Amino acid sequence: METLTERILYASRWLLALVYVGLSFALILLGVKFFQEVIHYFPLILSMSEAALVLVILSMVDMVLVGGLVVMVMFSGYENFISRIDIAEGVEKLSWLGKLDAGSLKQKVAASIVAISSIHLLQKFMNVEQVDNDKLMWYVILHMTFVLSAIGMSWVDKMNQH
Repeated sequence: METLTERILYASRWLLALVYVGLSFALILLGVKFFQEVIHYFPLILSMSEAALVLVILSMVDMVLVGGLVVMVMFSGYENFISRIDIAEGVEKLSWLGKLDAGSLKQKVAASIVAISSIHLLQKFMNVEQVDNDKLMWYVILHMTFVLSAIGMSWVDKMNQH
């Protein structure tokens, strides 16, 4: 009975593969949204102020960072929790593939969240005259919470390695 239970539990990790496939669809949606923004703003470039253009570009950089985060979680999560990804020799392979364990993946995700939060905060500061001081304060507090959380997780992982 114990052996059967263990086999079922071990095989159930493949249910998580469906979630990673779902993330690949989310990546497609993000790509569609990115190019929708490009098509929307391209005709407006000549009439936009520099500050408005920078805000649009920051929004696009934000989407790219989210996309990179999705790819990192998708591949590393699959390799860590389901099965190794076998790529034939001579085929282009991501240099970090197979090197991120659950702890380092967590650190990369935290760093990506901090970077995404930084871009959002920069967007708010570039539009500071249209943002209430109270809201701006909460944006900074939230960003600092992400920063401190990332530092804390990194510190705990470092302690666990010793």
